[in-house]
Amino acid sequence: MALTIMRRIKFCAGHRLLHHGGKCENFHGHNYVADFFVQGETQDDVGRVIDFSDLKRRVKGWIDENWDHGFLIHQDDENARQALGMVTPSRVFVLPYNPTAENMAKYLLEEMSPVALDGSGARAVRVRIWETDESFAEASLDPVSGNTEMYSEMAMGE
Repeated sequence: MALTIMRRIKFCAGHRLLHHGGKCENFHGHNYVADFFVQGETQDDVGRVIDFSDLKRRVKGWIDENWDHGFLIHQDDENARQALGMVTPSRVFVLPYNPTAENMAKYLLEEMSPVALDGSGARAVRVRIWETDESFAEASLDPVSGNTEMYSEMAMGE
C-alpha cells in the first residue's frame, strides 16, 4: 500500500511564452502555488511517509533558490536572455522548453523532485502548478508505466 501526502508551496516568478502569439508572449508574472503529492511505501517510527517540514525544506528550498522572484525562460529564447541580461541583479532559470504551467509541473516532477527527495524514502508522484486561482496544470507519474502524464485545467477566457 502506498501512502500519499501533499505539501503546498507558494512562490512568485515571471515568465514569457516564446512563440505564444498572444499577450503571454510578453514578460509577466504570477503568484504561483505548487502542490507536491509525495508517496512512500513505508512509514517511519512516528508513522510518517516524510515529515512535512522536511518535505517543505527540500522542495521549497529548491524553489526559493532557483525560481522564486526570478524569470523562467525557454532555452531558445535569445530575446529574453538578452533583455534579462541587461537587468542587474536578475535571477534567470533556463528551461529546456517553454515555461508553461504544464512544463513547470513536468520539470518539478521529473527533474527537481528526484534530486530534492533523494535519500528521504519518498517520491513525488504528482505536481500541480496553480498559475491563477482558477487555472492549474498537473503532471503525474503513470503508476503502471512510470511515464509522466499531463493534465491541464485552464480557466475560460484566458
